[in-house]
Amino acid sequence: MRRAAARTDLDFIYLASQSPRRRQLLDQIGVRHELLLPEAHEDAEALEALQRGESARAYVLRVTSAKLAAARERLARSGLPSAPVLCADTTVAIGRHILAKPADAADAARMLGLLSGREHRVLTAVALAHGRHEALLLSTSRVRFATLSAAQIHIYVASGEPMGKAGAYAIQSAAAAWVQAIQGSYSGIMGLPLYETAQLLRGIGWPI
Repeated sequence: MRRAAARTDLDFIYLASQSPRRRQLLDQIGVRHELLLPEAHEDAEALEALQRGESARAYVLRVTSAKLAAARERLARSGLPSAPVLCADTTVAIGRHILAKPADAADAARMLGLLSGREHRVLTAVALAHGRHEALLLSTSRVRFATLSAAQIHIYVASGEPMGKAGAYAIQSAAAAWVQAIQGSYSGIMGLPLYETAQLLRGIGWPI
């Protein structure tokens, strides 16, 4: 009986992300969720600003923690019902060089040129808060791209797909045709590692 009572407020979670891919992945594992998005006065992009000398691992953990803190404050202000809050952040790295979201088409083409014919890392951190409980996990995957021609890069950039994507590509888009090998989590590369997400949810008693 105590277990059932502890789960009375675990009917859904808040997803503090605008990513439709993360919503899709939560749907895939049957987790009911509602969006908890930044308000007009919040500078969400500022949370993702790179810091000099920061490693990709340190960057993605810091940004995810900052997003979680901002989302918890947002929920407290909102007067909405209490529920767990989930957020995540993804970055792409070659060595110590972080490839964040491209600033424009030229920047996207530059990033894709760097990825061409090489292996890169995709790091996604996911964090969950509920009451006094907070936890964060990191998923790291490796992806190898085939060598890309200038024409391939131009067509992909012109499609608009790279914009808003770390590393200037989405694994579930046409860029999948360039992927020679993956080591790690496909869902993590998409933006929400489901194994780690399920671990976090189990940690608060979610039936998954």
